[in-house]
Amino acid sequence: MARVARAIEETLAEILPEPEGEGPEATLFEAMRYATLGGGKRLRPFLVVATAGLFAVPESVSLRVGAAVELVHSYSLIHDDLPCMDDDSLRRGKASCHVEYGESTAVLAGDAMVPLAFEVLTDVRTHPDAAVRGELVARLAHAAGPAGMVGGQMMDLAAEHLELDIGEVTRLERLKTGALIEFCCAAGGILGRADAKALRALAAYAHDLGLAFQIADDLLDAEGEERQVGKAVGKDAARGKATFVTILGADKAREQARLLAGQAAQHLEPFGESACLLRDVTVYAVARTR
Repeated sequence: MARVARAIEETLAEILPEPEGEGPEATLFEAMRYATLGGGKRLRPFLVVATAGLFAVPESVSLRVGAAVELVHSYSLIHDDLPCMDDDSLRRGKASCHVEYGESTAVLAGDAMVPLAFEVLTDVRTHPDAAVRGELVARLAHAAGPAGMVGGQMMDLAAEHLELDIGEVTRLERLKTGALIEFCCAAGGILGRADAKALRALAAYAHDLGLAFQIADDLLDAEGEERQVGKAVGKDAARGKATFVTILGADKAREQARLLAGQAAQHLEPFGESACLLRDVTVYAVARTR
């Protein structure tokens, strides 16, 4: 994961526009690079690279798709941190983009990353087959849009004023967090022109991994330390928001995360030993400290 994270960092540094001079465009480009480079687990790009590796896809190709995903993810973090959303001043161990550059610049930096991500996906360097590029575009648009991440964020904002049950919280997290993770795992199969059976196995893996990952996030918010986590903690309890931890309790939530991680690993059986890295991710997802 560390090696892929370094490769993604290099790919993103090439893709993101370089600031020149001191004009307003330069400030925008600086904000985009500030929010995207130099931090983050890069789990989502890693999933693209690792699943693509199951089908012998060249890493130069999967890294570009991973970079596109990371641009969308980084845009979502910029907007999540805004005062009108989660109002967080710390992200990845440094000041949030709106704290460093102001709210209006942060909004525009996030806005700029979305079309840039799709520009990367439509580039022939990402894949020579236009049909593959088109499917990647369609799937990422769905995962990031109202039926995916944005819809989940809307539910998350409303959750502060509603009493959600475990089924509703699960749906919220499947949209807000899980949809993009499911795209990452599907992307590797799409790049490798995988058959329907392989794509179903990857979708099942991504579903359980995404929920396990989110439960671990909820546990970090409830039990973690800001210095280690790299962002503010204790937010969910302070806002009275329903999460896996507030509904199940920490111990049962931790047990559920481990169960989901185990299920995710089982879905990889059709791929044999070639999926060992993806199995390792299921352990990392619930054991991580940030």
